[in-house]
Amino acid sequence: MAPISVETDPTGRVFMAEIGSGKNDGRVMLIAADGTKYPVVTGLPSIIRADGDPEGNDDMLYADGLLYLLNRGNLYKINVANVKPGDAPVNASSLTPEDISLQVLYYFNSVKLYVKKPATPPESHPYAMCLGPDGSIYIADAAANAIFRRAKDGKVSIVTEVPGIKNPTPVGLPTIESVPTGITYDGKQFVISTLTGFPFPSGQATLYQMNGLGDLTVRKQGFNPMVDIEVDGNGGSLVLEYGTFGQTGWVAKTGRLLRVNAAENTVLFDNLNLPTDLKLAGNNAAYIVSLGDGSVQKITF
Repeated sequence: MAPISVETDPTGRVFMAEIGSGKNDGRVMLIAADGTKYPVVTGLPSIIRADGDPEGNDDMLYADGLLYLLNRGNLYKINVANVKPGDAPVNASSLTPEDISLQVLYYFNSVKLYVKKPATPPESHPYAMCLGPDGSIYIADAAANAIFRRAKDGKVSIVTEVPGIKNPTPVGLPTIESVPTGITYDGKQFVISTLTGFPFPSGQATLYQMNGLGDLTVRKQGFNPMVDIEVDGNGGSLVLEYGTFGQTGWVAKTGRLLRVNAAENTVLFDNLNLPTDLKLAGNNAAYIVSLGDGSVQKITF
C-alpha cells in the first residue's frame, strides 16, 4: 500500500513503511529474509491529498534502540527491540507522536516574522532524517525548505534554510524551491539531496553539504530530481533520483541510482520506477523502495 521508506536495525532486520490508501491505514512492516511481510504498527494516519495521491508515512530512522517514523508532520517512536515475525501489531493510537511541524511553524510565524514576513504562508513537511554526531536527529523539511535539529529533549531548532534556484524554463515562477528530500552524515559533514519544485526540471537539482554550524555550500550540481542520499563508504555518495517530469506528470521508470564523487557520476541502476528511499546493506548492496512498483528491492553493485 504505497511503500515509501525502508530502514534496517543493527541486526540486519528490514522495516518498510507504507503510506496506505488514504483511510488511516498506514503501516510499518517487518520484512523477513524470504520476503514475507509482518505488520509491526497499523492504523497510522493516511489521507488522500487534493491531487488524488495518498499522504502519510515518510522516512524512518533507527537510533537509540528505537525506530523513528515521520508521518504528516509528527515523529513517532516505536520500540522494535523484541518484535518477532508473527507478533500482533501495535495500533498507532497507542503511540504518542511529537508534533515536529508545530515547532517548525512556530519558528516561521513567531520568530522569523519579526525580521521579515514571507511572501507566502509558511508550510512544513518533515520528510527525511538522519542521526547527527551530537546525538540529535536532523530533519529535512520539504515544505519549509530548511534543515531542523531535534535535540534529545525533543526541542526543535532551525539549522539552515535551503535556497531556491533560478528557473531555467519559461514555465512557473522565476525561482524554483529546492525541496530538500534526503540528509545523511558522512563523518565530517551533512550531505543533502534536493528534488526541486515545479516544473521539476531535469539536470537542475543540487547536492549540498552542511557543516555543524549550518553553513551550506554546493557539493555538486546537475542532477535530476533526487529523493535520497547515502554515504557509500569510499569517500563518495549514492544518490537516488526519483525520475523525470513530463507533459502529464512523472514519467515511469526514469529513476536512477548514481554513485557520485568529485570526479564523476556513475549510473549503477536505471529504469527504476519512481523510487523513494535507499538504505545501504553493506558495502555493495542496498534496499530501494519503488513507489511505482509497490515494492522493496535488494540490489547488489
